[in-house]
Amino acid sequence: MKIRSHFLSALAGGLIAALFVLWMVGPSGESALAKTVSNRTPALYWSQPVDSEKPLPDVPADAIDFRQAARRTTAAVVHVDARVDGRDRATVKALFDREENSGSLGGQGSGVIYRADGYIVTNYHVVEAADNITVTTADRHRYPAEIVGAEPKTDLAVLKIEADDLPYLKAADSDEAEPGQWVLAVGSPLGLTSTVTAGIISAKGRNLSLLRDPDAIESFIQTDAAVNPGNSGGPLVDAEGRLLGINTAIASRTGLFQGYSFAIPSNLVRRIVDDIIEYGSFRRALMGVEISSLTGADIERLALGNRSEGVVVDAIFPGGAAEVGGLLVDDLIIAVDGRNIRDLPELTEIIGRARPGDRLVIEVIRNNKSQELAIDLVAAEK
Repeated sequence: MKIRSHFLSALAGGLIAALFVLWMVGPSGESALAKTVSNRTPALYWSQPVDSEKPLPDVPADAIDFRQAARRTTAAVVHVDARVDGRDRATVKALFDREENSGSLGGQGSGVIYRADGYIVTNYHVVEAADNITVTTADRHRYPAEIVGAEPKTDLAVLKIEADDLPYLKAADSDEAEPGQWVLAVGSPLGLTSTVTAGIISAKGRNLSLLRDPDAIESFIQTDAAVNPGNSGGPLVDAEGRLLGINTAIASRTGLFQGYSFAIPSNLVRRIVDDIIEYGSFRRALMGVEISSLTGADIERLALGNRSEGVVVDAIFPGGAAEVGGLLVDDLIIAVDGRNIRDLPELTEIIGRARPGDRLVIEVIRNNKSQELAIDLVAAEK
């Protein structure tokens, strides 16, 4: 009797369990528990945010594929070999990373083909002491090069080789570049030609006080793309292979890349290089002022309240464009042609890109009131 009782109890339990399973699965085969969880907690089953009303942007499958940009750029990048004969060796070595070879000193750098008819942009410090310059293109053709002109105050130089139908880079608008944007640096670091490295824009408008001239224009694009000696003069390009800047410097305690590199923005490069090609030199415009970035001491001295950005006028040159236009000492420049000015590098770049005779509409804070002044820039004296 006990065995029969146990058997009937087990059978009844099995039937109850089977009925429960059928109820849970249902006729559609979908779990009722899954239905309940899915209806009550959808966030557990979706990788997108709970607020799904805002559609996620489409991300192309090749969004981080730089192969096309690298091919386009490396074809337009050259290796620059700058040789120095009969100079004081200690002086020349101090100018750049030089090596002794067969009685002469040589500097290694990079350049980018700017026009199909043989104009090449590089850094001034790459070629400044050179007696003989040889340019090697990506297809290994070697050409003697001449210096067309240079602008030491921006560390740019233009070379010319006798060649036609060369591949060259189109320029991007460096004003549109943003931190976080992907970029490539291309050149010949440590003698390794056609080297491509990738990174992002880390910041814009950096002033490193690298150029010794007080009128130097420094407003660098900062990136974390690896740049080393030999990259100088080579291009920084965007993900489409368009020229975004000329690689110029690295922040380093060892002389090698340690995380940050700096490039002259393409809009400034184009302004200077186009002048050099057309006129043989950069025709610089001047405002006739001494200026500095706003400091805490300035804010207190001028009672500027919650102002934290801008450029202070420290001195006015007699007869200069600023004096004629009505600018005064202690004016705080906060905008030029509608573009906000945060600090000195931004303003010096804007002035550096302007041409003699251009009119700039300057917005200033004077006695805690905003007003606009029209400044007609004049040409710098040769």
